[in-house]
Amino acid sequence: MKSYRPWDPDQSFLFPPAPRDWLPEGHLVFFVLDLVAGLDLSEIEGVIHAKDARGNRPHDPRMMSALVLYGYCVGVTSSRRLERATHEDVAFRVLSGDQHPDHTAISTFRKQHLHALSGLFVQVLRLCQQAKLVKLGHVALDGTKLRANASKHKAMSHARMMKSEQELMAEVEAMLQRAEEIDAAEDELYGKDKRGDELPEELRRRESRLKKLAEARQALEAEAAKRHAKEKRELAEKAQKKAAGAKGKAQAKAEERADDALFAAECSIETALELAAERAETTRRETQALEQRADTPAERKLVTQARQTQERAERDLERTRIELSSSADSHAQSELPEHCIVIDAEGNPMPRAQRNFTDPDSRILKDGGGYMQGYNCQAVVDEAHQIIIAAGASNQAPDVEYLKPMLEAAVTNCGATPAVFTADAGYWSDENARFCEGLGTDAYIATGRQKHGVHASGDPVSRGHRSELRSQMRDKLQTEDGKARYARRKAVAEPPFGQIKEVRGIRRFLLRGMEQVRDEWSLICISHNILKLFRAQAT
Repeated sequence: MKSYRPWDPDQSFLFPPAPRDWLPEGHLVFFVLDLVAGLDLSEIEGVIHAKDARGNRPHDPRMMSALVLYGYCVGVTSSRRLERATHEDVAFRVLSGDQHPDHTAISTFRKQHLHALSGLFVQVLRLCQQAKLVKLGHVALDGTKLRANASKHKAMSHARMMKSEQELMAEVEAMLQRAEEIDAAEDELYGKDKRGDELPEELRRRESRLKKLAEARQALEAEAAKRHAKEKRELAEKAQKKAAGAKGKAQAKAEERADDALFAAECSIETALELAAERAETTRRETQALEQRADTPAERKLVTQARQTQERAERDLERTRIELSSSADSHAQSELPEHCIVIDAEGNPMPRAQRNFTDPDSRILKDGGGYMQGYNCQAVVDEAHQIIIAAGASNQAPDVEYLKPMLEAAVTNCGATPAVFTADAGYWSDENARFCEGLGTDAYIATGRQKHGVHASGDPVSRGHRSELRSQMRDKLQTEDGKARYARRKAVAEPPFGQIKEVRGIRRFLLRGMEQVRDEWSLICISHNILKLFRAQAT
C-alpha cells in the first residue's frame, strides 16, 4: 500500500523559523523591501514625528509603505483585505515581519500619507532610468476610465433636485399637519415610553433627504457661479487688453466696454464668493446641530458624514477664493483640466447639470458601450519597457486638454524631451500641434477617428474646412515613416491599462474626491513601474 508523507497540522516548530525561507529567492516581496529601504520617506516620517510622542508606538513607516505598495502590485488594495493577508498570506506575513496592523491603522496611514506616497512616483521613475528602462525614443499618451467609489444611480440633475426638494417639503408639511391633528392621540402614535415630542422616523428620513438635496443644490449653484465669474473675468481681461491697444475715437468706447466688463466681473466674483461662503456656513450649522443630539451610533455616523460635508464645503470656499483672486492665474500650465458644469447666461446651473451625492467630484463618463461614474485617468508611456513616465487623473471626459499638462509632466519627471510622441485623435487640436512643435518633440497625432482596417490619418473633414496644421499632420501620418511610428501607439500606450485593470483587477478607486483620486492613480502607476523594474532585473 502506498505510504504518504508525514502531515500533522498541529506540529509545533522545533526551531524558530526563518521567514525568508518561506518564499523562493527572488520573490517580489524581497524586491519591494529592498526598494522601500532605498526610498526617501522623510516626508512621512516628519508627519509621524510631529505628533505627540505619548500613546501607542506607531508601526514602522517603511513596513506600512511596503505593505501598501506591495498590495497595489498584486491587486490587494482594500485595507481589510490587507489586514487579512498579513494573517493568511505567507508573502504578506514575511513583508510585515509577522506583524498584523488592523485595517483602521492601514486605512489611516494611507489617507494621512497618500500625497507623500504618490510623491514616490518620481523616485521610482529615477530608479527605472538608472536601470536603462526609459529611453525617451518614443512615448505615447492615452487615457482610460476607472470607476469612482460611487454609483451612477446616486447622481441627480439640478432640475430633479429642485423638483424633489419641492415634493419632500410638501410631504414634510403634510406630515407635520397630520401630527398636529392627531396630537390628542400622541401616546398611541409615539408610544408611552416617549416624551411625545420626538419626530416620527419617517419624517426624520424625509428631513435628512431634504437637507442632502439642499446641500447638493447649493454646491451645484456655487460651482456654476464660480465658472460664471471666471468667464466674466476672462472677458474683462480681454476688454482691457483691447482698450489698451485702441487709439483715437475707438479708445473711449473700448475703455467704457472694459469698465462695464470689469464691473460685471467684480459682481459675479462677489456672488460666487457669497454662495460658497453661505454653503460653508450652512454645513457648519448643520454639523453643530447634529453634534448636540448625537446619542446613538446612527446619529454619530450622521455627525461624521456632516463633518465630511462641512470640510468639503470649506475646501471649496478656499479654492474659490484662490481661483477668483486677482493674482491667480486663470489656468496654470501644469494643471489638469476639470469638468465644468453647464450654465446659462446668468450663471445658473442648467437643468441637466448633475452632482453625485457619494463622490461629488466624479462624473458620469462614457465607457465603451455604456456609462459609468468615474474618472478619466491619463498616462504617458515609454516604448522601451512600457514604463509610465507621467500620470494624471481628472473628471473631464474629452482628452484634448490633457496633452499639454501631461507632456509637460513627462518632460519634468524625466528631465528630457522625448524624441517621438504619439496620441490618438482625441488629443488633436491646432494648439496641441503647435505646443509639441515648440517643445521639440516629433509628434504624430491622429486627425480623425480610426475605423477598423482604415489608417488613423483618414479625415472626414473636407479640405476646405481643414486647417493648415491639420492637413500637414494628416500628410505626415500618410508617409511610410508616419504610418510605422503611429502603428506602434497602441502597443505602447494601452498594455499598461490592461495590466492594471485585467491582470491586477484594479478597476475602481478606493478613495473619493479629486485630490485623493489623483494620488491613488499615481500610487497605481508606481506599482506598475515597480513590477516592470522587478521583472527587468530578474531577467
